[in-house]
Amino acid sequence: MQNQSFVTEFILLGLSQNLYVEKILFVLFLLIYLATIGGNMIIVVTIIYSPALLGSPMYFFLIFLSLLDALTSSTVTPKIIVDCFYERKTISFECCMTQLFTVHFFTGAEVIVLASMAYDRYVAICKPLHYSSIMTRRLCGILVVVSWAGGFLHSIIQIIFTLQLPFCGPNVIDHYMCDLFPLLKLACTDTHIYVLLIFANSGAICIIIFSLLLVSYGIILFSLRAHSSEGRRKALSTCGSHIIVVLLCFVPCLLIYARPTSAFSFEKNMLIFINVLTPLLNPMVYTFRNKEMKNAIGKMWKRLIVVSDKF
Repeated sequence: MQNQSFVTEFILLGLSQNLYVEKILFVLFLLIYLATIGGNMIIVVTIIYSPALLGSPMYFFLIFLSLLDALTSSTVTPKIIVDCFYERKTISFECCMTQLFTVHFFTGAEVIVLASMAYDRYVAICKPLHYSSIMTRRLCGILVVVSWAGGFLHSIIQIIFTLQLPFCGPNVIDHYMCDLFPLLKLACTDTHIYVLLIFANSGAICIIIFSLLLVSYGIILFSLRAHSSEGRRKALSTCGSHIIVVLLCFVPCLLIYARPTSAFSFEKNMLIFINVLTPLLNPMVYTFRNKEMKNAIGKMWKRLIVVSDKF
C-alpha cells in the first residue's frame, strides 16, 4: 500500500531550546566533528602510505572502519551544528528519509566490518600457521563487500517499511535527527507491528553479531592458555582496542534497538553516543593503544616536515 503522507517537513526540537546552551553546543559539536574527521582521515592516510600496515588485513579493515566513522558523523553532526543557529529547526521529508537511510547504512556496514576484524584476530591467534593462507586479499575484499552489501540491505529494509507509514498531521520530532522510533510516534496508524519489525531487523543484527563477537573472543581467550605470558600479553594488547570499539558500538545499539518497545527515555543520548562520540573515540582508541599506528603516524609526520622544509 502506498504511503499517503501529507507531511512535507518535520520540526526537530533538537538538544536544547536554550539559546545560550545552543551556542555552547555549536562550539562543542564543531570541535567534535573536526576532530572526528581529522582523526579518522589521519588513520586512513597513515595506513595507505605505510606499506607494512597496508599489507596487514587488520589495518585494511581499519581503513574502512575509519571511513565509515567519518561518513556516519558527516550524516548527523553537520545538521546538529547548523541547527544551533535556528530557533525553528526543520528537515524536509525527503532529507529525513535520506538521513535515516544513510545512518543505518553506514552503521550496519560498520558492525559487519567489526565482525570481520574479530574473525581476523581469531585466525591470527588461534590458527597462526595458516593465517596468510586464510586471510588473503581476496577474502578481505569479499568481507568488505559483504559489509557494504549487508549495511545496504539492512538500511533498505528500514526505509521501505518507514515509507509505508502515513504521516497526516503531527510533525514535531523530539529529537536532533530522523530516526525510527521518533517517526513511529508521529505515524497516524497502529505501529506495534513496525516496532516488532525494527526489533527483528536492527535488534536481530545487533544481537546476532554481538553474540558472534562474544563467541569469537571467548574462543580466543580459551586458546591463549596454551601461549606464553609474552604471547598472551601481545595478543590481548592487539585485541584490546577492538574489544573497546565493539563495546562502544554495540552497547548503545543493544540498548536502543534490541528491545521490542519504542518507549526508551535515553534514546536521544544513546544515539548521540553512537553517531557522534563513537566515531570520535574509535581513532583515539586505535591510535593511543597501538604502537604500530603511533610509530607509523610519527614517521609520516616526520616525512611531512621534511617535505615542507624543502619548500
